[in-house]
Amino acid sequence: MSPCTRDLGDTGAPFRWDTGRRAVIRAELDALFFRLYGVSRDDTAYILDTFNVTRDNDMKAHGAYRTKNLILAEYDRMAAAGLTLETPLTEGESGTYRSTLTPPPGQGPRHD
Repeated sequence: MSPCTRDLGDTGAPFRWDTGRRAVIRAELDALFFRLYGVSRDDTAYILDTFNVTRDNDMKAHGAYRTKNLILAEYDRMAAAGLTLETPLTEGESGTYRSTLTPPPGQGPRHD
């Protein structure tokens, strides 16, 4: 990945692999795509229920369908912030959606 990131202007060391952090980033992205495509919350929940392997793996590892729960939680936060295709994510403005991650995505811990 280092050559790809260098081509994009990122000269820092690779990000550290953090499974929990990556799950949140994926949930934020998945929820964003559902919102931008105008998929309702009920339809989002239904679509997520069709991923049987993901659900079964989550149930074994976490005792709950964690992927679905994370995505729907972010979906709800985005809906509360009014995020739609017509009202996109605007960084730095009050009342808009912000990641719960600290530091935010793209600024996480890197390898030494």
